[in-house]
Amino acid sequence: MGFNDPGYGGFDVPLYEGQYIGPGLSFVEGGRFTMGQTEEDLTFENNNVPRTVSVSSFIWMKQKLPNIHYREYLHWVNRTYGNDYPEIYQKALPDTQSWRRALQYNEPQVNYYFRHAAYNYYPVVGVTWEQANLYCSWRTDRVNELILIKKGYLKKNPFQVSEDNFSIKTYVAGQYEGKAGVKKKDIDPTGAGKRNIRYEDGILTSDYRLPTEAEWEYAALGYRGRNPEPDSKRRRGEEVVTDRQVYPWGDNLSTREGMRNAYQGQQLANFKRGMGDQMGVAGGLNDNADIPSPIYSYKPNAFGLYNMAGNVSEWVLDVYRPNTPMDADDFRPFRGNIFDTYTTLEDFTLEEKDSTGKLVKREVTQDELANKNINYRDANVINYSDGDSASLAYYDYGKTTLINDLAHVYKGGSWSDRAYFMSPGTRRFLQAFHASSTIGFRCCMDRLGSQTIKGPAGNYFEGNKKKAR
Repeated sequence: MGFNDPGYGGFDVPLYEGQYIGPGLSFVEGGRFTMGQTEEDLTFENNNVPRTVSVSSFIWMKQKLPNIHYREYLHWVNRTYGNDYPEIYQKALPDTQSWRRALQYNEPQVNYYFRHAAYNYYPVVGVTWEQANLYCSWRTDRVNELILIKKGYLKKNPFQVSEDNFSIKTYVAGQYEGKAGVKKKDIDPTGAGKRNIRYEDGILTSDYRLPTEAEWEYAALGYRGRNPEPDSKRRRGEEVVTDRQVYPWGDNLSTREGMRNAYQGQQLANFKRGMGDQMGVAGGLNDNADIPSPIYSYKPNAFGLYNMAGNVSEWVLDVYRPNTPMDADDFRPFRGNIFDTYTTLEDFTLEEKDSTGKLVKREVTQDELANKNINYRDANVINYSDGDSASLAYYDYGKTTLINDLAHVYKGGSWSDRAYFMSPGTRRFLQAFHASSTIGFRCCMDRLGSQTIKGPAGNYFEGNKKKAR
C-alpha cells in the first residue's frame, strides 16, 4: 500500500530489471551433485570422500584471469596509491620469480611472461590467494562504478587518489561523492530531495569473489551436459544425471577428442603426458603448449567454462582440511568463515573510512553472538568441527603438519601436472601468501534472486507467475 507515493511516506520501490551480468561471465545453474573423489586415490590421502551436496546458482568468469586484466588492476593501484602508499602497489605485484627452478632455464618467463604483449591473454600466475581476493574486491568496485557511470549517477573520474577513490561500500554509506552525476530523486518527504543509489534500487550487482571449493568442483564437472534432457523452452528437463565423470569434458576414458570430426584425437587440455613430455613431438604437438596457453584455448565444458582442467590450477575460497566431517553441511559447504561487521560509533553511524578509502570492519564479538539462534559461538569458525580436540584448536604448523589456517585449496591441474590432477575431485593446498607458476584464479559472483535465468524462483500454476516479484 502506498509504494512510491510521497503522500504515504515515500517508500521507494523501483522496478527491478534483473541482475547485471558483465561481459565474459557465464551463468552456472546450481543443483545437487556428488562432490568428491572420482579418480583413484593415488596419493592415499582420503581427503575428499564422495558426498551429495547442493550449491546455489552463481555467475562465473568463462576463462581464467589473463595477464592483461591483472596489469590493468596494477595500473589503477599504482595511479591511486603509488605516491602516498607505494607498498600497496608492491604487495599487489605477482611473483614472477615463482617461475624459477634449480635445474630449469626459465628466465624468459621470469622476464617476459607477465609483462610482454605476447602473453596478454595467457592466464596470470604467481598470484597468492590473498592477492586474488584483493583483485576480486577491486573488480567489484570497478564494475559497480561503471554501472553508475552508464546510468548517469556518476561521472568518469580518472583522478582518484588515496582515500578519495570509489568503493561501492563507501558510496552506499554516503562516504564517497567523487564526480557526482544526476542523483536519484528522494521521494521521502523528510529526505534531502536527492540521494545516492542504494542496493534496494536493484541497479548494483553482487560482489566478485573466489568460488568455494564446492562451487568450483560443481562448475568444472558441468553435469548439465550429462542431463539426458536439460530444460529448454519446450521441456522441463530431467531430474537426473546419467553418470559421474572424471574430467570436465565428460568422457571417462580419454583426454583426447573422441568425436569423429576434424578435431578427433586432439588433446582436450594442457597437461603433462609423462616424464619429460610437455607437448609431444615436433610436427605433431599434441596439446600445442609447453607452458600455459591462452585463456580461450581448448573446448569449454557444458557451462561454457574454459580450461576447468589443465593449463593452470586455480585458487578457491576454502581453507584446507584433510577430512570431511560426517556432520558437515550439505548445502553450500564451505570452510573459512570469519564473521565480521562494520565498525560503528556511539550514535550507531558508520566509522569514517580508512586512509585507503575502505570502510572499517571488526570481528563479531561473543557477546553479540550469545543470544542468537546459531550453531557457533566465535566469529572465527575456520576450525569448526575439523576433527581436532578442544586442546588442539590449531594445527601445529611446521612441526607435525604443513596444514594451518592459512592453507587454502587449489584445484584443476596445470600445464605441469599429470592427468590425475585434472579431475575436479582432486585437491591440493598451499599457504595463502605463497605463489606458484602453476596457479591462477578466476572470479565469480552470487546469483541474486531466482536460481534460473528464465523467471522467478518456484513453480507457478494457473497464471500466478504474474504475481511473483
